[in-house]
Amino acid sequence: MKLFFNNKEIFTEAQTLRQLSSDLSLPEKGIAVAVDNKLVPRTDWDAFLLTESTHIVVIKAVCGG
Repeated sequence: MKLFFNNKEIFTEAQTLRQLSSDLSLPEKGIAVAVDNKLVPRTDWDAFLLTESTHIVVIKAVCGG
């Protein structure tokens, strides 16, 4: 299916947010994920089903100031 990941079009076979995270080798900690402008808690990733043309944004935490 076609998704938009950080504003880039990608194609994936992943059905859940957890599968997509694994396929893209996203880090286990230090990120937040928003789907269609709504934050999805990590505890919901296994059950969160992806749909065609979903917009996903990954935000990485950074240290410093």
